[in-house]
Amino acid sequence: MTKVLMVCLGNICRSPLAEGILTSKVNPAHVFVDSAGTAGYHVGHPPDPRSIAVAGKHGLDISNQRCRKFNKSDFDEFDLIYVMDKANYSDILTMTSNQSQKDKVSLLLDVTNMGQSEVPDPYYGGDEGFENVYQMINDACEVIAASLNND
Repeated sequence: MTKVLMVCLGNICRSPLAEGILTSKVNPAHVFVDSAGTAGYHVGHPPDPRSIAVAGKHGLDISNQRCRKFNKSDFDEFDLIYVMDKANYSDILTMTSNQSQKDKVSLLLDVTNMGQSEVPDPYYGGDEGFENVYQMINDACEVIAASLNND
């Protein structure tokens, strides 16, 4: 079983979408996907209603997810850790204690080789920002799923 963790700041917008999207593209008997935030602002809360709405528009239900904070034990629990932006990437790397842990962490969009390395935080924007973020994450998850489904 491969375990994948998606990480953003609050675990209510981007990483819940990434969790839901990737989960929908892989065999759950072989791949487990979870999400977390680097900040604990929303622990225990469901995803942002706009993330739930955009996921629903694409046939995914992420409403049962609950926010949690990234923990150092996640380095032991997960094989791959995908981070949405450079600030959170830096925050996660400061928590690592060895090269093996660092090697598990990468920016989500780096898998697409499309030149953009960060998924922007749609929290303070309008609904169109959530759709744009959904499409970016979906493209990256297609690449990740193809790799995981071939293993």
